[in-house]
Amino acid sequence: MCVCVCYINALLLNIIIRRVYMEAKSKRTRCSNCGTQIIVPPYAHAIQCTVCKTTVYNRPNDPLDQAHDSIRHAASRFRNLLDKASNNINTMVGTMNNYPGAGSSSFGYHPQQARPSPSLIPISSHGKKRAVLCGVSYYGQRYKLNGTVNDVNCMKYFLIQKVGFPSDSILILTEEESHPSRIPTKNNIRKALQWLVQGSQSGDSLVFHYSGHGSQTLDFNRDEIDGYDETLWPVDHQREGTILDDEINATIVRPLPRGAKLHAIIDSCHSGTILDLPFVCRMNRNGYYTWEDHGRQSAIYKGTNGGLAVSLSACDDHQVSVDTTALSGGTATGAMTYSFIQAAQNEPGLTYGRLLNVMRQTIRDSKTGFLTNGPITSLLNKVLHPKLRQEPQLSSSEIFEIYTKQFDL
Repeated sequence: MCVCVCYINALLLNIIIRRVYMEAKSKRTRCSNCGTQIIVPPYAHAIQCTVCKTTVYNRPNDPLDQAHDSIRHAASRFRNLLDKASNNINTMVGTMNNYPGAGSSSFGYHPQQARPSPSLIPISSHGKKRAVLCGVSYYGQRYKLNGTVNDVNCMKYFLIQKVGFPSDSILILTEEESHPSRIPTKNNIRKALQWLVQGSQSGDSLVFHYSGHGSQTLDFNRDEIDGYDETLWPVDHQREGTILDDEINATIVRPLPRGAKLHAIIDSCHSGTILDLPFVCRMNRNGYYTWEDHGRQSAIYKGTNGGLAVSLSACDDHQVSVDTTALSGGTATGAMTYSFIQAAQNEPGLTYGRLLNVMRQTIRDSKTGFLTNGPITSLLNKVLHPKLRQEPQLSSSEIFEIYTKQFDL
């Protein structure tokens, strides 16, 4: 009896071990008819669904898909680890001072005693015109930028004085702001973008202006034609990481309701498709253009919820933009911000095509020094660096005729 029981137990244990092994080697699929999940044994070419009796054929795993899945899985775990580490750091460090100076901090601001993270200063949460203006200078770093705060100040002046934006509906993020929630950290930029589209409705005009560093990183979800995602650099990017174009699209593009419009004016390197919009306008030096459909590359919808999103960026994804040194007054500005304000202010009511051509021509003329004077010249009192090389880009959530559609904020 004892031998019999031991034999039966050993047999059952062997069956269990074999079943666990088979399940581990097996893969899961779904019935093509009823959708029931099915476990396909290894090396099986076909299996019958237990529910609807449909024969389901087992397709061999695609090595390329397996490789991409492995990379995506590893990247996802790594990002989760970074997020957890960032949360722990945020909890321990608390909020940061607003202005950089001497000290041990490598991000241009210094830790204070731990205290609850402040929310954005309450300003007009609704209104027909709202804007987020973000300038990141990276004080204390080798890659410090000198013109970003000037860009933000000039853009604020332009929006208020020339376009009619209420001053209390403009949220500014720079390292010179006094309130901790106005420092351009990754968390604060995220909150600002959420605020920008929160409660937006038909008739609203939203503006996101960014002046700072940008870069590219490998695309793990295969939604980019060139294989790279574009990113923005918050002031704490070394610790918290960059902001991907995927996140920007999900935050301010996809929620945009019908009748609302969003204009992103991005003055950074590698910013051509920074909003991940479905359509990219390709224009040659003679002004002839065509729309490229980038939406087909992504399995995720990259358009809006009915509204119009337009991005005007400093350069193509493979190009760099310049923080120019002024030849008068000792100040600096971003080339894209300068050319945009000059064109929009000098020619009210111009079309998108005219705007893009004038911006490009302004930058091309800077190589020979033939910059024309205008109202914006007296405001900025700056000229562009004569060696500047970049081409502003236009992308959109929908296709339109750029030489008839009027640019309007």
